[in-house]
Amino acid sequence: MSVEVRDVADGLWLWRQPHPAWTPDNDDWNPEVASFAVRSGGVEILLDPLAPHPRERAVWDRIDAVDHVVVMKPDHVRDVDLFVRWYDARAHGPLMFWPDDIPRTDLAPVRPGDVLPGGIVALDDGRNMLETPLYLPEQRALVFADGLTAPDGELRVWTTPFHETRVLPALTAMLGLPFEHVLVSHGEPVHTRADFEAALRRAPWGEVEGA
Repeated sequence: MSVEVRDVADGLWLWRQPHPAWTPDNDDWNPEVASFAVRSGGVEILLDPLAPHPRERAVWDRIDAVDHVVVMKPDHVRDVDLFVRWYDARAHGPLMFWPDDIPRTDLAPVRPGDVLPGGIVALDDGRNMLETPLYLPEQRALVFADGLTAPDGELRVWTTPFHETRVLPALTAMLGLPFEHVLVSHGEPVHTRADFEAALRRAPWGEVEGA
């Protein structure tokens, strides 16, 4: 499968490809995952980037420079080390990582409420999973690692034991932001504000771990 490249808004685009660690046992997410690139505040930023094969010139030819790389969730380390090394970029991400997937790069910590380079704002999705969704004000977009997903094309909130008490209030608060686009890593990557509002009314997707 070749890598899909898609423009979303001025200065915002994504590439989508199979994750090398995916196996049929990973029945809670599809093999294809999205990575995001944005130019904001005059700086070039990659979000949760997974490096494609060197022959995938449709991606590499668009990446002229990388000033910052942001990891939005502990298990989305992906290829942050590679991009930092190749482009001399600065990295930002969670306060901790899974013991079998720790980046070699020192990442500046990202907490909800932080304003990152380019004016990007880290948000709280209420899931207590150390994920910080991002708000891109120039592109009027929200970007999620796993908080929302679209395995069958329909945007859904990834389930937790505290969906009603924590997650829905946190996501509902995001409606106070003037966003038009919603991007997710798993499943169909591009959605609208109306899709986001509909997702808040739907039953969450998946099974509660340990249930």
